[in-house]
Amino acid sequence: MSVSKKRIWGWMAFDWASQPFYTLGLTFIFGPYFAVVAAQYYLGAGLDEAAANARAQWIWSAGQTVAGLLIAFSAPFLGAFADRSGRKIPWIAFFSVVYVVTTWMLWGLTPDGASLILILVLFYIGFIAAESALNFVNAILPSLGNDREVGRISGSGAAFGYWGGVVSLFLMLLLLAENDQGVTLLGNAPLFGLDPDLREGTRAVGPFIAIWYVIFIIPFFLYVRDDPHAPRQSTNLRAVTGELIDTLRSVVKRKSLFNFLLGSMFYRDALNAVYAFGGVYAALVLEWQTIQIGVFGIIAAIAAAIVTWLGGLGDARYGPKPVITACVWVLIGVSVIIVGMSRQAMFGIPLPQGSPIPDMVFYVCGVFIGGAGGALYSASRSMMVRHTHPDRPAEAFGLFALTGKATAFLAPALITIFTIVTGSNQLGFLPIIFLFVIGLFLLRSVNKNGDRDAWSA
Repeated sequence: MSVSKKRIWGWMAFDWASQPFYTLGLTFIFGPYFAVVAAQYYLGAGLDEAAANARAQWIWSAGQTVAGLLIAFSAPFLGAFADRSGRKIPWIAFFSVVYVVTTWMLWGLTPDGASLILILVLFYIGFIAAESALNFVNAILPSLGNDREVGRISGSGAAFGYWGGVVSLFLMLLLLAENDQGVTLLGNAPLFGLDPDLREGTRAVGPFIAIWYVIFIIPFFLYVRDDPHAPRQSTNLRAVTGELIDTLRSVVKRKSLFNFLLGSMFYRDALNAVYAFGGVYAALVLEWQTIQIGVFGIIAAIAAAIVTWLGGLGDARYGPKPVITACVWVLIGVSVIIVGMSRQAMFGIPLPQGSPIPDMVFYVCGVFIGGAGGALYSASRSMMVRHTHPDRPAEAFGLFALTGKATAFLAPALITIFTIVTGSNQLGFLPIIFLFVIGLFLLRSVNKNGDRDAWSA
């Protein structure tokens, strides 16, 4: 079946439109800003500096934990419902509205932290909406081509999204986000007369993310449509639940799919934690300002765009499994460095005061995090296509979301526990290494060609 280029480009437009939430919101602008505001708030509440920093990190992780669990247990059910109704686009439209409203409201996080918990809740409602929409968008991927084409399209779409992250981050740093001196990367005050003392330039990240999405999601809704010939089945609660239960039972009998879902559950959880806490780590451990973190983000996003595109070509030629394996090994190495590094020392070796070594090392880490993380994401959804029932893609990617989020509490919770017990932001990252290793071990039992034939067994 021939698929129009407009439909493929429309599908890829979602990655471009939604990526700023992850690049600007979760990782490089809003996340670190939230951490600094929270730390200052708890410092003012009487905690010492170390305890305030730890509290800031663990409330951020607690929000991610709750959001992940809600996504995990709703995604398979919503996917099964969408497959039986034959409609995915209305769900994407609904979650898009929630996403735009909640991201716009991130403007409300003032430096005094007066609305700290409310904004945390709003941010993670937006996160739930973004991830839920993504599940339905991913479910469209199997209809865009054969296995080789899907690997390339997945890589190209993800790379396109990362370029969107690069461009949006450039614009934020050049025009809006201010440093402690109240100026942007260009040395000017934020645009539109925004007040640097109230951090209005940085707070504008919320409305910026919302406006970006509204503009760039248009090609998706113009060119991507539900298949009018898709079978329509009963969507009553009993029918949907019954089919979902049957699918879950079948997963246990399919060794390759079971090990892939289980393995990816661990390595994706670890990767999401690296994304979510990378900027927080830079702010609290390396004491970077917003613009420094933003430059780090640009480097990581450019690496992600280039390596993800190359990963898509490698996927088309060799399949997704070798790409996934290589990326996990790279991320294990980066995680070891993060745990062993601080502003004062590298793996216990003291550094001169003001040494630039930690900064340079973390910039290099950013290249590997961005590149390996992007290619890992793209190859993983390509591998899921090879395990997907052609008539139930939304349900399959709902299960993919379930295993990606069912233990979404695990990495943040373990980081929280390790941070509290050790009192160290660096040692709080130790669990990430363990999760990557477990995922890599389980990947050994995954068939590189998938197991779609099992559906007819």
